[in-house]
Amino acid sequence: MSLPSGVHALPQTVEHGEMTTTVHPAAVETEAGLLLVDVGFPGQTDQIVSALAEAGFDWSSVAGIVLTHQDGDHAGSLASVLDETDAVVYAHEECAPYVDGSKEPIKSPDGERYPPARVDVELVDGVTFQTAAGPMEVVFTPGHAPGHISLYFPDRSFLIAGDALTATDGRLQGPDQRYTPEMDEALGSARDLAERDIDEVLCYHGGPVGDGDERIARLVEELS
Repeated sequence: MSLPSGVHALPQTVEHGEMTTTVHPAAVETEAGLLLVDVGFPGQTDQIVSALAEAGFDWSSVAGIVLTHQDGDHAGSLASVLDETDAVVYAHEECAPYVDGSKEPIKSPDGERYPPARVDVELVDGVTFQTAAGPMEVVFTPGHAPGHISLYFPDRSFLIAGDALTATDGRLQGPDQRYTPEMDEALGSARDLAERDIDEVLCYHGGPVGDGDERIARLVEELS
């Protein structure tokens, strides 16, 4: 599946504990420069550099970083990334305190968190960025984590899901119940997504899939 022009997946395979996993940060082109969407586990900065280079970019291209949520596999490398770029950091207003150190991430063992880092702009539902792929709308999708957001491109019927949805073997799946503390709320978020015109989804866990709103609606029904 090809992504909309101006949107780039930055897949990275990492060892985490005893397992190997592939995650899918993204880069979105704007007139001001790239917006990185999530930055991976702690220690992934070199992989981000390599993925950017494969897409034809480097740190000087990066103007902003949008975090879908606070989890360490999404925000863990933020502090080290900010050693390389002075990009503006965006996160939902309910997510920001967990990133900047005001609160401990909800899924981190006591005293074991990624390095805190600044958040410059606190987002709310409905904020829109202008991008090369058309408007990119912030959609509040809580449940998997406080302040979780997804990013919707209405002109392209395309969604960057974060962890609001996952994919397995090229098929769209619901939020992972093992890591979703508020499953009912997460299903409500998925139900809201199903009401949008979506043909293709980029999942952080599972990558790009050609399933859309009808599949999301079926998943919500099955999981409810």
